[in-house]
Amino acid sequence: MKKCIYKGTLKSVYVDKDKAEKVFALSYSKSDVLYEALNTARVEDTGLDIPRLLNVSVVDGKWTITSEYAKGETLKELLAKNADAYIEAMVDYQIAINKHSNPLLVDMKSKLERQINELNIPADTKYELDSRLSELPYHTKLCHGDYCPENIIVQTDDNKIIAITAVDWVHATKGNASADAANTYLTLKLSDEALADKYISMFCEKTSTDKRYVDKWIPIVAAARLTKKKPEEKEMLEAMIDICDFQ
Repeated sequence: MKKCIYKGTLKSVYVDKDKAEKVFALSYSKSDVLYEALNTARVEDTGLDIPRLLNVSVVDGKWTITSEYAKGETLKELLAKNADAYIEAMVDYQIAINKHSNPLLVDMKSKLERQINELNIPADTKYELDSRLSELPYHTKLCHGDYCPENIIVQTDDNKIIAITAVDWVHATKGNASADAANTYLTLKLSDEALADKYISMFCEKTSTDKRYVDKWIPIVAAARLTKKKPEEKEMLEAMIDICDFQ
């Protein structure tokens, strides 16, 4: 029997034995569903071990993406129990993701530029953000785009990690790992600033990255996140797109 593990206004997720079915609302765009499926397939093609896409179908008029079911707990659940024990695993897996690439994925810098130009913000701010983006290095690493504890699935045995993977690859791009880390930092900061600081410090240490370099990406990814129009993020993100604070 199918079990609902997530129910939202636009999509719901059901588990049926070893399969996960993401069912989209009738109002959901067909092109967005097919794009998510295509992006997931392209991430599979990088060689990264993720839950495989099995099929895309229409059931009762609703588009459905069926994938392998990733058994385990979300990292969000585990961090709530013991943040110190699992934040390193989060960073290590992100670094492993960044070692892969696929030239067919959407280019991160192009996507960020498009998102910035969609915003209703002062022209001089938009110009500064576009200028900063054009100056930052072009990379082609696999980036998740929404790498947060809710999208990381972990299997444990006696509190030891035996498997870890990530789901929801709709925002995956080829781009700069530090930009992806900056986005994760912002996500964590919304709920736990201390955890966010611990995460970004560990990412920089393990990748030998100067934190000032990651800081250069923060106004850009903050502006891009504003296009999602999430009320709970608006105040923080607007404060962070002041590029003068991140020189």
